[in-house]
Amino acid sequence: MLSEELRTGAPKPSRWYEITADRVRAFADATEDWQGIHLGDAAARAAGFDGPVAHGYLVLSMLSAMVYDVMPDDLPPGAISVNYGFDRVRFIAPTAVGSRVRGLFQIAEMQERDSGVLLRWDVTVERDGEEKPALAADWLTLVSWKEES
Repeated sequence: MLSEELRTGAPKPSRWYEITADRVRAFADATEDWQGIHLGDAAARAAGFDGPVAHGYLVLSMLSAMVYDVMPDDLPPGAISVNYGFDRVRFIAPTAVGSRVRGLFQIAEMQERDSGVLLRWDVTVERDGEEKPALAADWLTLVSWKEES
């Protein structure tokens, strides 16, 4: 059912995602986190950054989009994937506004459920052209579907 290649070999990359100022502003508005380092050049520079940086939780929340780039095609019809939680999240380096990120995904563990599977993903979010990643996480998703009778 779930492709063995996600559990073996190198982690699978998502496509690159742009971290635009509009995306950061929309996230700030949605979360009411208008801290200056995210929205203003002067505040970001005063804090020691080269310019505005994305919210760590914005980059983390993008895992939900990124995972669909690597999800196997052999899931049952009508399957859905939902967040189940995180066992570990580390924000390693700031993500500059105007940069690109992508997720690297590998399934670390699969637990069969009655009508689905709980997946533990080893995830790293890379920053384009940078040595250090934006974040690393152990992420749990529940993939479920209705059994045909």
